[in-house]
Parts: sequence; structure tokens; C-alpha cells
Amino acid sequence: QGLSEHMVAISRGGAARGQPRQQDRIYRTMNRQLALSAENGPTDQPLLYQTIGEAFDATVARFPDHEALVVRHQEVRWSYREYQQRVDDLACGLLALGVEAGERVGIWGPNSSEWCLTQFATAKIGAIMVCINPAYRLYELEYALNKVQCRALITADRFKTSDHLGMLQTLAPELESCAAGALHSQRLPDLQRVIRMGADSTPGMFNFAAVCASGVGTDRRALRQRAESLSPADAINIQFTSGTTGNPKGATLTHLNILNNGKLVGDGMRLTEHDRLCIPVPLYHCFGMVMGNLACITHGTAAVFPGEAFDPAATLATVAEERCTALHGVPTMFIAELDLPDFNDYDLGSLRTGIMAGATCPVEVMKRVVSKMHMEDVLIAYGQTETSPVNHMTSADDSIDKRVSTVGRPAPHCEIKIVDADGEIVPVGEKGEICCRGYGVMRGYWDDPERTAETIDRDGWLHSGDIGVMDAEGYTQVTGRIKDMIIRGGENIYPREVEEFLYTHPEIQEAQVFGVADHRYGEQVCAWIKLREGSSVEVEHILEYCAGQITHFKVPRHVRLVDEFPMTVTGKIQKFLMREHMSRELGIETGNPGDET
Repeated sequence: QGLSEHMVAISRGGAARGQPRQQDRIYRTMNRQLALSAENGPTDQPLLYQTIGEAFDATVARFPDHEALVVRHQEVRWSYREYQQRVDDLACGLLALGVEAGERVGIWGPNSSEWCLTQFATAKIGAIMVCINPAYRLYELEYALNKVQCRALITADRFKTSDHLGMLQTLAPELESCAAGALHSQRLPDLQRVIRMGADSTPGMFNFAAVCASGVGTDRRALRQRAESLSPADAINIQFTSGTTGNPKGATLTHLNILNNGKLVGDGMRLTEHDRLCIPVPLYHCFGMVMGNLACITHGTAAVFPGEAFDPAATLATVAEERCTALHGVPTMFIAELDLPDFNDYDLGSLRTGIMAGATCPVEVMKRVVSKMHMEDVLIAYGQTETSPVNHMTSADDSIDKRVSTVGRPAPHCEIKIVDADGEIVPVGEKGEICCRGYGVMRGYWDDPERTAETIDRDGWLHSGDIGVMDAEGYTQVTGRIKDMIIRGGENIYPREVEEFLYTHPEIQEAQVFGVADHRYGEQVCAWIKLREGSSVEVEHILEYCAGQITHFKVPRHVRLVDEFPMTVTGKIQKFLMREHMSRELGIETGNPGDET
């Protein structure tokens, strides 16, 4: 009970000093004796009770001349001292624009130096950075900006086929005639300032480089005063997660949440100032910004970005030429890298560790990563955005078997239990829902107390919706999901979210979305659609309708027009029968992989 109260205090922002190591041992021993599926991670290393800005500056003071950031596609190569100077320039520029602590500032773009600067500059001034998927289309962008009342948006000009500036001008045509910083939009009523990346200027928008330049050489007293007013318990980041009941939810995370998660992940990889981490995963996701950027700045490690989005050849070239010692990725990324025709031409001998997460790792893939990519210490991580994100992790000393059959043991300072439908802890070896409590649990979903209460109970336990089994050593295997979620190449997709969008099509009467197994991506999105009577809409038209409005990985890969859906006698739709039918039709095996960060 003492440990439980301690961890609840930590999750609410309390300082982590004087860890109860004796209670820790008693807790573990008691549960092992009772053979219950409950375990807590080690607490021998205290949590950081700092803001992200304080931690960043402390690392700069230790390693000012060490390389901090390399962004290959932008020819950026900064030391920690130069990185800090540029972060502070942007922070002062944002202060000059009137950005307040607690104000939401969206960042909408692919991996870039601007993205990294924004992450640390907003943290230094206490603005809440809102991560927006660069592949979002109109429907999703409008919802995200309005849901969290974004007052400012920093955006790339475009990403692949997404014309960011064009979409903003569609949503806010008032930009064409307003002064920069004075937007009053009917469809985006809270948005006042748009800051665009790139060299060009656009009506109604500030230029990113100009905002940074406005902070060069300015007095830093205002920045110091703002920093002194901040607390590690302050909300600093909103990450959108797909919703089981419709639109995405904004998981609200604090300095304490994500700074410590990044630090503890880095500890697991045994990072030091001599390491170089290759980060091909996206920054808008916790994998990139927490397990990548924050893991680096808490250890003096260099963050190395191969490109604005994942490309297997660019990733391996970066590892080889930059002599990276660590590499992140979801299993599909590692598979794509291993399958390159010229794979053997890349010298990957510098690698030793990294994180593989996002989906279950096949045994043979893990063996190839260890033997052919020299990643003997590669780790598996699991969790949810709502837990900042990692709450389970394997260790460098774990066997290959443990790294492919489980997601490891509870991460440091995390309590884990597996419960039945009544909330009772199940015996070791029995299935139940994985629940987590500790410092990493989010503050809640932004402006959504009802869905927050559905996810975090009164005792502070976050219910993951994932089904797992814990063994006698405390290792957890994820076996399925309570939530009807699709995981495509590491991206979490809730069917209801896609269904809600499909219902916006005037010719669609009913839509049912579910996942089907896929050998490359793990799962693909499938939709069965019932059209309104008399409609002659074709599948191709529906796909075109989706392509311009929702993120590409949410667009159904398989669409079937049907007259009816399989139902129970009480009228409940049976998606499992649809899944079985599609699996037979496509000649694939059914599967339901677990959710790994």
C-alpha cells in the first residue's frame, strides 16, 4: 500500500526522492508468493524533477561542444551549444509574438530541425506543444486545431502529397487578407498565428526563420523569468490518439511524464554522450519526440535524422556514414531495411542497440536484426501514448526468446497489474487487461473528462484495453485487445474513427471497419459498406473521397459493397465473421497482434 501511495504521488507531480526500496522488495515478494499478475519496475534510480528546458540546459553545460543534432536532408549539424542558442532564439521570438505559458502551439510537419527547435523552444516558454500528424487532411486538421483551441500553428509548407499551406488557406481563407498574427477565422476560431517553414512568405503568416531571427541577440531576461515560473508538473505536450468512440483524443502530458520516460528509455539502452541515435521514426509520435529526442538530451547523445520520413536506404546510409550506435524503428522498418537488395553494402558495425516497438516482432526478424545489423542489445518496448509512452521494456541482458515472446518487465517507476472483468488481479499465467500506474500516466484527455474517466480509474490505474499474460518472472506477453483497434505498420487506427468519416459521404448508409492480417504491415484496414438505396457509387469513388480527407494509413486497403452485415439475433454486428470471410477471400491467416507503443 505504501508503494502504491508513493507512485500515485509521483504520477501527480510529486518529487521522487528517497525511493522506498524496502517496500519495493516487499511488494514484489508478496505478489510472487501469492502468484498474482502484479509487478512494479525498479526504483533505485530517482526520477528527474525538472522541466524539459532545465534538463536540456544541464546537458548543454556538461557537453557544450558535443554533436547534438544532425539532420541529413537539411545539412544541419549542431553542437549542444549551438542547438541551445537556436532554441533560445526561437523561444524569444515566440515570446515576442505574445505566446503565453499554457497556450497551445501546434506543430504540423515531417521530421526537421524546425520540428526539434519547436519542441524545446515551446517547452522553455511553457507553451503546450500539440503534435499534429503531417499526413492529416482537412477533416482531421480542423478537428485537431479546434479540439485543443490552438492559438498558434507552426507548419511545413507541404509533406509528400499534402499541401499544408493550401489546406490551411482552404480552412481559413481569411489568411489572404489578414495581417500576420491577426487571424480571425470562422472555421478555426481560436487560431491567431500561423508560422510557416521554408524560405518563402505567405499572406497572413509569419516566416519561421524570421521569427527565429527576431530572437537573435535579444535580452534573455524574459526567457529566464518565464522558465522560473514553470513547474515539472505543468502540461507541456498534447498527443492525439485514435478514439474508440469517434474522433481522436488529446492525451495531455507533463514535463515530468515525457522527460522521465525519455530518460529511462535511454537508460535501458545504456546511452552515453558517446552514442549516436538514428531516428527514422516520426517526431509527431512519442517514439520520435520522447524515445528519440528526449532520450538523447538526457544523456548527451547525438540525435541523427536520416530524412523527413522513413526511407530504408537513407536510414542505412545514415547509420553507416554517421557511425550510429543505436537505431529505432517498428518491425516493418527493420524488415524493409533487411530486404534491401544492397543491404550487405552498408557497414553497420557501429550499431549495438535501439528500440523496436509498434507491433509484435517476428522471431526471424529479431534474429536477423541481431546477427546482420549487429544490434545485440536491441530492446522491445511497449506502452501507450497515455503512459508517455513506455511502461514495459526488455533489457539488454534478456534472451532472444524473451524479446520476441514478451514485451519485457515493468519499466522503472511503473506499477503493472493484469485484471479480470471485475477489476481483480488474475493469477500468474492467466489472461486479463493490462493496467499501469505511475509517473508516466497522462494528466487526462484534453477537455474530455468523460473519456478520461473511462481510461483512468479512481485509484490512478490506466486501463490499456490490451489483453496480456504475466509469467512468474514478471514478463508480460500481449495476446490481444479489448479495444477494436487496428495496428498498421505501428500506427494505431480505431475503426470507429474511420467509420465516422465514411458516414460523412452522402451515399453511404452504413459502414463497418475492421482489420485483416497483412504480412508486411501486420494489419490492413478493411471496410464493408452499405450504400443508400438507389446509389450507384463505386469503390474507386469511395477511395478517392477518403484520399483527400483522411491520413493515408487510415484509408481502407480493402473495400466491399454489401447489402447486409452478419448480426446476432439481438442485432449486434459480428465483425469477427467479416474478418474471417475476408481472410478466406484474401487467402490470409487471421491474426490479432498486440499493441506495442
